Amino acid sequence: MIRTLGTALFLSVAAFTVSPAAAEPSHGLAMHGDLKYPADFKHFEYVNPNAPKGGEVKLAATGGFDTFNPYVVKGRTAAGIGHLFETLMTSSADEAFSEYGLLAESVETPEDRSWVEFTLRANAKWHDGKPVTVEDVIWTFKMLKSKGRPFFRYYYSDVREPTKTGERKVRFNFSGGVNRELPLIVGQLPVLPKHYWEGRDFEATTLEPPLGSGPYRIKEFEPNRHIVYERDPDYWGKNSPTQVGFNNFDRIRYDYYRDSTVSVEAFKSGAFDYRRENASKVWATAYETPAKRDGMLIKKTFEHNRPAGMQGFVMNQRRAKFADPKVRQALAYAFDFEWSNKALFYGQYVRTRSYFDNSELASVGLPKGDVLAILEKYRGRIPDAVFTKVYEPPKTDGSGNIRRNLRTALSLLKQAGWAVDPKTKKLTNAASGETMSFEILLVSPLFERIVLPYIRNLKRLGVEARVRTVESAQYKERLDNFDFDVMVTGWGQSASPGNEQRSYWGTEAAARKASRNLSGIKDPVLDELIELIISAPDRKSLVTRVQALDAVLQWKHLVVPHWHIPYDRLVFWNRFGQPAKTPDQGTQFMAWWIDPAKDQKLTNYRSSATKSN
Repeated sequence: MIRTLGTALFLSVAAFTVSPAAAEPSHGLAMHGDLKYPADFKHFEYVNPNAPKGGEVKLAATGGFDTFNPYVVKGRTAAGIGHLFETLMTSSADEAFSEYGLLAESVETPEDRSWVEFTLRANAKWHDGKPVTVEDVIWTFKMLKSKGRPFFRYYYSDVREPTKTGERKVRFNFSGGVNRELPLIVGQLPVLPKHYWEGRDFEATTLEPPLGSGPYRIKEFEPNRHIVYERDPDYWGKNSPTQVGFNNFDRIRYDYYRDSTVSVEAFKSGAFDYRRENASKVWATAYETPAKRDGMLIKKTFEHNRPAGMQGFVMNQRRAKFADPKVRQALAYAFDFEWSNKALFYGQYVRTRSYFDNSELASVGLPKGDVLAILEKYRGRIPDAVFTKVYEPPKTDGSGNIRRNLRTALSLLKQAGWAVDPKTKKLTNAASGETMSFEILLVSPLFERIVLPYIRNLKRLGVEARVRTVESAQYKERLDNFDFDVMVTGWGQSASPGNEQRSYWGTEAAARKASRNLSGIKDPVLDELIELIISAPDRKSLVTRVQALDAVLQWKHLVVPHWHIPYDRLVFWNRFGQPAKTPDQGTQFMAWWIDPAKDQKLTNYRSSATKSN
C-alpha cells in the first residue's frame, strides 16, 4: 500500500476464462480479511456526518508553484491540487488497507485477484456537468503510462490495456505472479477527463485551471504566492458514504512562504489557521503566547498507530565512496542522537531503529520462527550479523563526548581501506588517494542546526562534510536525478506494505529517474524479499515477510537513522470543530469544520487585542 504515490508490479492472466460465480460485485475491497464497513454503511466512524458547511480556512505552503498538473515531471505542483481529482476507490483511515468505491460504485475480482473490474457510478460527473466515463478511465491509464511521470510506466508495467466490458464497466487484466495488492492499487488510479485534455499538451506545465470531478475547484491564484479552492455546491459525491463528513470548508486558501521560519511567525500573527509542526524546537518554544494562554491558540498532540517509517541521512551509493557498507556504518557512529535529543530536541523523540517502527511489522530481536526460515535461504548472501546480532543504532551517553564511537568508526573505515593521512589530517582512501569529502543537501534551513554538530563530529574523523541548502525547485531537480551525496529524507510506511517497496529498495528503481530508491541500493535478495511481501496470501504471512525484509535493511546501513514520535503535533486557532474519534492513521483535517460559535469568539478576541494595541 502507498500513502501517496508508490510503485506496483501488476499481475494478470495470460489466458483468462471465469464463470460469473468466480467474482461478485462488492462496495469495497480489503487487502486481507474482511471489510470493516458493510455495503449499506452511511459514513466512516471518524467523521461527523452533521458537520456544518461554511467558512474559509487558511493554510500555508513553502517555496512556490508553477503548474496544476501533478502527474508529470515538469514544474512544481500547487499545494492542495488533489482537491480537484478523484480515484476509482478511496482508502479508509481505520483499517490496515481497505478501499471503498468513490468514482466506482462496485469492484469485482476473483479469488486469485488476476483481474479487477470496476463499475462507475452513474451520477459521477466532471465540473462541466459531463459524466465520468469508461473512456476517461482508459484514456487516463494510457496517458499516465506514456506521458506521465516515469514512475507510472513502472507502476503500470504489467497491466494489460484496460477494456470496456459494459456501459459503465472497465476491466484490468494483469500479468505476473500472485499479487493480492494489485486490484487495490488500480483502485488508486486517478481519473482525468479525456474531453478536456485532448488537444492540450499533457506533458507541459500549465496554469490553466484543469477540469476535475472532486469536491473543490480553483477559484483564484497568483503563481508562487497563493491559491484558493472553492467547494463545488453541486459536487456529485457529496452524499457518497466515503465523502459524508468531509470537505466542510467553503474555501481553502494556501499562502506561500519563503521557509518554515517565516511561516511560523505568520501563523502566530493569525495569517493562517492550522499547522502540523515537525520541528521540536519550534514545538517546545514558539507557541507559548498570550493567545495560547487565553485558549485561542491550541497546541495539541494527537496519538496515532501509523508505522513510523524511516528518516535519516541517506548516503547515495551511486557515489563510489559510499559503496562499502562499512563506510556507511562508520558514518553513523559520528551522529550523536542522545546529545541532539537533549540539547536540540527537548527530549521529544525516540530513536528510530526499524524501517517499520511503531508497528507489528518491525523486526525486533534476533530472527526466529517463520522469519528465520525465510532468511535462512539467504545465508551467505546477506550480512551474517542478521543472524547473530540485534541491530541497534550507535548510542552515546548524551554528554557530547563520543570518542569511543569515533574509535569504532575509524576501525570500520580502516577495514574499508580508509585512514587519516598524518600530514593532511584528512580521511584518505589508501588505494585511490581520494579524500572523504561530501555535501549534505537540505531544502530547509531549519535542519542546519542538526546537521552542523554532525559535521563537527565528522571532521574529527578527517571527513570534510559541508551543508548546502537550496530552494525547492532545485532540490526537486537534484533528487529526481540523484544529484546528491548525502541528504535528509524519509520513507513513509503504511500498515500494509506492498508494491511501493519496489520503488524504495528495488534494483530496477535505482536507475529510474524520480524513484524513491534514493540510496541507490541494488540487491537481488531485497528484490526477492519484496516479491515475497507482494505475494503474501494473508496478514500473518505479510507481517512475517516484512519483518524479514526489515532485518536485512537494518544491516545494510542505508542511512544514519534519525528519530520519530508516535503522535502528530498540531497547532491551530480555536475556530474548529473536530470529530470525536481519531482513526489509526491519525488526524483527518478535511473532516474538521469551522464552528460558528468558536469562530465568533476568536474574531472578538482578535478585535479586542487590536483595539488594546
